[in-house]
Amino acid sequence: MSKEHARLAVLLSGQGSNFQAILDAIDAGTLPAEVVIVATNRADAYGLQRATARAIPTLCHSLAPYRESGRSRADYDAELAQKLLPYRPDWVVLAGWMHLLSMSFLQHFPQRVVNLHPALPGQFPGTHAIKRAFAAFQQGEISETGIMVHLVPDERVDEGPVLATTSVPILPDDTLAALEARMHAAEHDLLVCTLAQVIQ
Repeated sequence: MSKEHARLAVLLSGQGSNFQAILDAIDAGTLPAEVVIVATNRADAYGLQRATARAIPTLCHSLAPYRESGRSRADYDAELAQKLLPYRPDWVVLAGWMHLLSMSFLQHFPQRVVNLHPALPGQFPGTHAIKRAFAAFQQGEISETGIMVHLVPDERVDEGPVLATTSVPILPDDTLAALEARMHAAEHDLLVCTLAQVIQ
């Protein structure tokens, strides 16, 4: 999908450091895109403040009201999609979005949902991937971990077609915090580079 500037919808649940990396790359002229909406499932997500500071529209779409009223995850996902569609995103970027998305959402953006996962393909799907990789290293099972960026065509967890990967060695004297910091830096680089490639 080649155009002068791709329209990105960014979904996040926390600090938004990957979202910030996207903004920095846009500012630097290395990512031909604009963020047209930032959505979160958590009202206290710091990523919202990053968006507000840039006058980017924001949306807080909490799951709790759906659970409390007996509505399903499919209802939640379908309504999230309906709230994003008016912004006409070319790509939906899951940048630390801590919900699995069902086909009720994904069907509206076929082959246009991009996820970042802090592990190599087939390793440590789901949550706490860095912590689980560090534990596996301590058990002598692995010597490196990594990052992947992949498409999300369906409801499988961290299994869609891989767009890019990068390996991150685990050093003998690493702490979990040190590994996390190195992983996050690698995430930022890989996500921005991969988005630039898919946009072009």
